[in-house]
Amino acid sequence: MVHIRTLEQRILTEGQVLPGEVLKVGSFLNQQIDTKLLKEMGDEVARLFSQSNVTKVLTIESSGIALAYAAAVSLGVPMVFAKKHKSSNLAGNILTSKVFSYTHQQTYDIMVSGDYIKNDDVILIVDDFLAMGNALNGLIDIVGQGGAKLAGCAIAIEKGFQGGGDALRAKGIRVESLAIIDKMTDDSLEFRAQ
Repeated sequence: MVHIRTLEQRILTEGQVLPGEVLKVGSFLNQQIDTKLLKEMGDEVARLFSQSNVTKVLTIESSGIALAYAAAVSLGVPMVFAKKHKSSNLAGNILTSKVFSYTHQQTYDIMVSGDYIKNDDVILIVDDFLAMGNALNGLIDIVGQGGAKLAGCAIAIEKGFQGGGDALRAKGIRVESLAIIDKMTDDSLEFRAQ
């Protein structure tokens, strides 16, 4: 099990705050992945949702894939990811939603084949970051289009000060974040007590 303080410590020692309230954690979570930490995070997500009868894990490409995979392996279920660009092998019944990326300042049409989200599925959405909640809202929309049940959302790092997680919780959606940052400046980070 990942100790929450371990993840917070890695964020403090290796994370970089970039202009526009962007937190770079590429040295252990996004571009270069600490596989031991990732496995522990996946195991913790699985523990948190072990009683939710999850049948599939859903994420969005590309940074969320690693954690979603780790969680899916720990849960023993398949993982599905929404594509940000239509490809020639994506045809037929396509579930799609518009998502504005805070990090990239761009709107994407995310899409998943309807063959992979069924009305008897219980879907756990997993992502690396939660800021305004745009990606999660798009994925929740896709789960609804597929007629599946939403188990909840599991996040590695939530920027609590941007309100996306609290807005989802206010709608009755279960959101479990392994680390929640309540305040972020160029030279300091303050975590929410959990």
